[in-house]
Amino acid sequence: MSDKNLVTGPESFPEPRFDDGALTQVASTKASRRQFIKGVIASGAVASSAAVFLTACEPGEQAAAPAAAAGGVERLLTLNVNGQMRRVDVLPNETLAMTLRYKLNLTGTKLGCDRGECGACTVMLDDIAHYSCSTLTHAAKNMAITTVEGLESESGELHPVQQAMIDELGPQCGFCTPGQIMSAVALLRANPNPTRDEARLAMSGNLCRCGAYDNYLNSVMRAAEMA
Repeated sequence: MSDKNLVTGPESFPEPRFDDGALTQVASTKASRRQFIKGVIASGAVASSAAVFLTACEPGEQAAAPAAAAGGVERLLTLNVNGQMRRVDVLPNETLAMTLRYKLNLTGTKLGCDRGECGACTVMLDDIAHYSCSTLTHAAKNMAITTVEGLESESGELHPVQQAMIDELGPQCGFCTPGQIMSAVALLRANPNPTRDEARLAMSGNLCRCGAYDNYLNSVMRAAEMA
C-alpha cells in the first residue's frame, strides 16, 4: 500500500465551518493583516447572529429574562449609608472601602494597608467597628453603615468624639484620624464610660504613623466625660 493511500485529506473529513466562508476566502488569497482581521470579525458576527437566532422567541411570545449564573450575586444593591438609602452597582468581589470611596464618593474612609491591619478604613456596621478594606460590600448590604461623614448632626455640629479630637490635638498628619474616630465612637456606644485601659485596648487596632497615641487616647477619655 502506498503512502498516498494512508493520507487522509480534507475531502474525506470536511472541516465544519461557522464563518460563512469569510475566513476560507481570506485564506485562499494572499491577504493582508487588515483583511485577515476583517475576516475574523465577519466570522464572529455570523456566530453571534446564529446564537441570537437560536434563542429568538416565537411571534407573540415575551422574551424571558436571562437566568442568573449559578452561585452569582445581585449587583445592583441598596445600601443604608449614614441613614440614607443609596443605590449602587457593586461587583461580587468589591470591598466596602472601594464602594464607599469610589462609588459613593465618601472619601473620609481612608485606604492605608488595604489588608486589615492599619485601621484607617474603619467604619461602623450596626454600631460595631469593622475594617471596610476587608469587608465585602455584599456582606454589608443589610446593615446600617456609618462613616465619618455621618457623625455630625443635621445642624452641622460635630460629634463629641470629633470635638474631643480637636481639643486634645489628636490629629497630626490626619490620615488615620477618621479610622481612630470611628473606633472611638463604636467603643463609646458599647461602653459609654470606659477605663483608660479599656479605651487603649479598643483603639489598639488603629495605627498612627505619627505616634500620637496618647493624644488619641486622651481624646477618647475626654469624649466619654462630655457624653
